[in-house]
Amino acid sequence: MLVSHEPEGLPAGEIARQLSVPHNTMSAHLAVLARAGWVVSQRQSRQIIYRASLSHMDSVIQFLLQDCCAGHPELCASLIDSLSGCRVSESAEQDNH
Repeated sequence: MLVSHEPEGLPAGEIARQLSVPHNTMSAHLAVLARAGWVVSQRQSRQIIYRASLSHMDSVIQFLLQDCCAGHPELCASLIDSLSGCRVSESAEQDNH
């Protein structure tokens, strides 16, 4: 959901509404995801806007693809290359915070 709302992100309340989850439950889940590096948050007035941490996702996907090839990343090269259009540089991600 958050990836599809890049780069604007979504307010916590809107995420809770779309997922039909109580706001306090969603806030707790988002806090866990933020501590794990999967999402980033930014206060805008009275709202907290959450965004997917695309650089973290990219790192994890790269690790999984390379590791799943038993030390032979060339076996997954075409898949890794196909993901290159999804990458966001650290500076681009930082600019949106």
